[in-house]
Amino acid sequence: MASTLLSSPLQGFTDFRFRNAFNHYFGGIDTFYSPYIRLNGKLNIKQSYQLDILPENNTTLEVIPQIITNDADEFVFVAKYVQSLGYKELNWNLGCPYPMVAKSGMGSGLICNPSKIDDVLHRAHKETDILVSMKMRMGYEHAEEILEAFTILDNYPLKNIAIHARIGKQLYKGPVDLDAFEKCIIGTKHKLYYNGDITSVTAFKTIEERFPTIDHFMIGRGLIADPFLPSMIKNNTTEYPENRWEIFSEFHDTIYKQYDEYLSGPTPIKMKMLGFWEFFSQSTSNPQKAYKAIKKASNPIKYKQAVAQILNAEMKAASR
Repeated sequence: MASTLLSSPLQGFTDFRFRNAFNHYFGGIDTFYSPYIRLNGKLNIKQSYQLDILPENNTTLEVIPQIITNDADEFVFVAKYVQSLGYKELNWNLGCPYPMVAKSGMGSGLICNPSKIDDVLHRAHKETDILVSMKMRMGYEHAEEILEAFTILDNYPLKNIAIHARIGKQLYKGPVDLDAFEKCIIGTKHKLYYNGDITSVTAFKTIEERFPTIDHFMIGRGLIADPFLPSMIKNNTTEYPENRWEIFSEFHDTIYKQYDEYLSGPTPIKMKMLGFWEFFSQSTSNPQKAYKAIKKASNPIKYKQAVAQILNAEMKAASR
């Protein structure tokens, strides 16, 4: 049974510029989820969110828009908006672990509030015909929260529930809880997707063997740290292409150019790329050294020099 691979949305990283470049240079992802739309109580959608899901910005991709909210009016408003663009599905984020989000009763902070979840889903299914899917943690404080939420979720015709096998309080620290994920499989009637710590082909195979009934897997941080990972999983290989670093270099230059055109001034592009290099550096032979070199680069010229030095060193090492 061939597995379906999905790109988990990461706020600030996996926008349409990244998705298009990733798909072009690496492939391997069947469906991308857009980073969440957040309204903050006003029924209007920021231009950056609109740009991200405009069909003309996603012509080569299958994309599913995502919302983060605890408000039924907001959910219905966004559902109708994405439907007007031709989307048939809206993913609801009950996974975001960041304290500022969770403490305001959204993301993973909403899992412990089944009545609020019920209210939103009731209105969504009553007032729209959009297909709803979920992206969840197993709770914020403890992993049993999701099992209580299932009693509500099982009342609705959800497309699927993608579960990151951690609780919100963990953020991304500590191991995933595979035993708790196993309880989820028998705890709901819904189709589950697995998410969490798929960082190598070996890690993927371990999870695939542990959960033979799961055939959809979401990759988040692992996909940015090693963009070749999804296609390697698909091709059942641990071998990188011979021109691995040349491909990565072209991908890097493509997203750098696009973000540089979009962001104004040297500081925003520096911060943007520094965020990416926190992940990119993990695939280099000396992650700390690579990241430090990027961090030290104080202007665009020095940044490009640092990138060239890192990639040249990797190319030389690969050709030995």
